[in-house]
Amino acid sequence: MADTRRRVKVYTLNEDRQWDDRGTGHVSSSYVERLKGMSLLVRAESDDVLPWLKLQSNYSSLLLESKINPNTAYQKQQDTLIVWSEAENYDLALSFQEKAGCDEIWEKICQVQGKDPSVDITQELVDESEEERFDDMSSPGLELPPCELSRLEELAELVAASLPSPLRREKLALALENEGYIKKLLELFHVCEDLENVEGLHHLYEIIKGIFLLNRTALFEVMFSEECIMDVIGCLEYDPSLSLPRKHREFLTKTAKFKEVIPISDPELKQKIHQTYRVQYIQDMVLPTPSVFEENMLSTLHSFIFFNKVEIVGMLQEDEKFLTELFAQLTDDSTDDDKRQELVNFLKEFCAFSQTLQPQNRDSFFKTLSNMGILPALEVILGMDDVQVRSAATDIFSYLVEYNPSMVREFVMQEAQQNDDDILLINLIIEHMICDPDPELGGAVQLMGLLRTLVDPENMLATANKTEKTEFLSFFYKHCMHVLTAPLLANTTEEKPSKDDFQTAQLLALILELLTFCVEHHTYHIKNYIINKDILRRVLVLMGSKHAFVALCALRFMRKIIGLKDEFYNRYIMKAFLFEAVVKAFLNNGSRYNLLNSAIIELFEFIRVEDIKSLTAHVIENYWKALEDVDYVQTFKGLKLRYEQQRERQDNPKLDSMRSILRNNRYRRDARTLEEEEEMWFNTEEDEMEDGDPVLLPTDKSKNDDEIMDHFGKFMERKKLKDGDEKEVLTKSTLTGRQSPSFKLSFSSTNSGGSKSSLTSQSASSNSPGSPGSPGSPGTIAKSTPHMAAITTKGGLIGLVDYPDDDEEEEEEEEEDSEEKQQSAPLTKKSRLGS
Repeated sequence: MADTRRRVKVYTLNEDRQWDDRGTGHVSSSYVERLKGMSLLVRAESDDVLPWLKLQSNYSSLLLESKINPNTAYQKQQDTLIVWSEAENYDLALSFQEKAGCDEIWEKICQVQGKDPSVDITQELVDESEEERFDDMSSPGLELPPCELSRLEELAELVAASLPSPLRREKLALALENEGYIKKLLELFHVCEDLENVEGLHHLYEIIKGIFLLNRTALFEVMFSEECIMDVIGCLEYDPSLSLPRKHREFLTKTAKFKEVIPISDPELKQKIHQTYRVQYIQDMVLPTPSVFEENMLSTLHSFIFFNKVEIVGMLQEDEKFLTELFAQLTDDSTDDDKRQELVNFLKEFCAFSQTLQPQNRDSFFKTLSNMGILPALEVILGMDDVQVRSAATDIFSYLVEYNPSMVREFVMQEAQQNDDDILLINLIIEHMICDPDPELGGAVQLMGLLRTLVDPENMLATANKTEKTEFLSFFYKHCMHVLTAPLLANTTEEKPSKDDFQTAQLLALILELLTFCVEHHTYHIKNYIINKDILRRVLVLMGSKHAFVALCALRFMRKIIGLKDEFYNRYIMKAFLFEAVVKAFLNNGSRYNLLNSAIIELFEFIRVEDIKSLTAHVIENYWKALEDVDYVQTFKGLKLRYEQQRERQDNPKLDSMRSILRNNRYRRDARTLEEEEEMWFNTEEDEMEDGDPVLLPTDKSKNDDEIMDHFGKFMERKKLKDGDEKEVLTKSTLTGRQSPSFKLSFSSTNSGGSKSSLTSQSASSNSPGSPGSPGSPGTIAKSTPHMAAITTKGGLIGLVDYPDDDEEEEEEEEEDSEEKQQSAPLTKKSRLGS
């Protein structure tokens, strides 16, 4: 077993004057040749070293290698701390597990520097003129005046004069410590209060404040002792700048009450809690706000509080009886409400206390709570009716999620196997978010942030056997997503939101924010949910809300979907004519130049710039008449130009091929892939074609899925040319959704009669001037479009395979080769396409 006397934690002071834990190890002192002197060495414990790190040949387990310089000022604090500075802004501390180990290392340091080990500070660097240094060194130790009422003014002046000089501060601190002067001053404080000697009380205030600025641990230990601390606080009540004294002691003794929700049997722990609370109160409330000069002189006070907190958390963690009793009472049905509220508040304060700890200590803390069953206890508490108890439990839950979201996810997935959806921990959190009584939804905002952390794939783990992302997202969309979207679905059953008050609008905005996050970071889970539940249509109902921020949230949700450039989403949008709500909101906004106007224009501009062909055609063919008069931006005219260029390329494939020759061929499809597709098509057996089965070329799956609508548009454009309608423009009389488009796809899966049921046109609009083409028989279609390879249906979707692929950028030789193969195909195969 390792020697615990030399076991230490290494700390460094960061820019925020907070101590950072650098690790735990064992300290020793030895001569280091490279540093040419005796040095302090701290080697990491084996448990702290990661296994993969041990395998590295250049790995060193040294946490600290510091030469003991003769001129460095080392301080010994609280019997188990050694603190020193190695550079202007680089402070170090060793926290020993045992006092004996601290004493051993302190003796080594003093031996190197030639100092008496009984001192608490070896020396202090000075920055004074040579004359001041000579005067201080030649003069004997500082002599304090007698501790009498008549000499308080003189003592106050002496303290004030000593503060600017480091050497004088050191001499003053030593004199105060050696003569037991602080206790004598506190006796004078009682005399002054009894005599109501205001002038003497004002001098004592200045003296005690100056002693704080000496930044001396040994003095703090006297001042913060049980017998002295309240008198020190009393001295600080009589600020000369105030007309009346403060009543800090009255607050601490009468107002502030120490509650033991679970009895603490350790008297040392209880005393440490009292001391830390009072010292923290002195720092935050009693001492005046320090100046820039004084702030650095209170670093020892910050360190005193910090290490006290570390000790308290450690002592409570080690008391298994205390924690076991705490969680037992929390989950006991017989515990009354007042008692349970006190228990939850204690646990909340305990978790908040741990936030000051460094990562290693915090890990140990939360692992202990997890082993004690904090998550099942929170589930019980969150199901209670007491709002204050639930609020405190929510704060505790936030600490756990921020510390380790994977631990929370694992718990909720395990409990789903045993409990109903209604009582799952994560669903309780969602319900609290939805039912937040705060008009400003402060709690709901906090809970939404926690849910966002839980569903964020960036902090999910992946192992060799399983992926947390797949498992948890499958669980979340199956058991929790319906709870999250319930308010949205309930409020969008009509053409306008059924409830449009401010609080409901805020809640829906929060839900939309989380759904938008899911669209961006989740893949098929959210896609399936949106399409199967028709979520986007319901979201766009909120475009009619009187609250602009909700309309913008709905638009942002659609913009995020379109930004993915996913043809599954695009087909869903086109089939349901979901742009109608956006265009209506744009027209209703009129000529107002506001955020809604800009956001809608940006949406269409994105479609134009990214050249999303299917959406471009859909918008122009269905909504051009409503948008053609918008001329203060060129977005819609640019969309129309894109659409016309698209038609031109479809109508003149050879011209498009000539353009592709001039382009960089790095985007060209592999010629071998084209040859394989041609062979498969022309080698297709005749009996396979007669079975009525859908025919798809073995190209990329994304091509088959993503370009269905595009190919259909190409086909209709060619038919229009055949009928002599090239110069006609798209017109549309009204903007009424499903009745307004000039053509529509029929998603019939009937295969009888070949591919006859694959393609239909709306009779009401088939011959309108805006139609891309008039309806014809399938046989006519095949004869008039020699480049059409197949018109297929599968699973209720229309699939047209256009051969060769006009959208891919090919070399002219490949185009000509493809046409020759088509012309050489047997006549029977061509005639079958029209049958």
